[in-house]
Amino acid sequence: MPIEINEFETQPGELLGIDEDTQAYKVLEFLAENSDKAFTPKEIRKETGIKKGSIGTVLSRLEGQNLVRHKGKYWAIVEDDRLASFTAMTQGSSASVNDDYFGENK
Repeated sequence: MPIEINEFETQPGELLGIDEDTQAYKVLEFLAENSDKAFTPKEIRKETGIKKGSIGTVLSRLEGQNLVRHKGKYWAIVEDDRLASFTAMTQGSSASVNDDYFGENK
């Protein structure tokens, strides 16, 4: 069954086979919002609220799907066309939250 293009554009997690309420989604969302940096599992865990015993498994599974990469102890989101809309969506949503629409200083 076809879907509307707006739904297609706004559902990258679903298209990747990752539900929004999962630990994998939280990790991808965090890494996409910070796609210009790489993080240790401890830093990712702290920012996402994922338990210490789970973060390694989540990262390994995402790596197995070629969605994240790592060098040494640092992890980052991959540069991949599948994640382009996901990265754009997360960066766009965080930018709108931080925009100063009314000239107020935060």
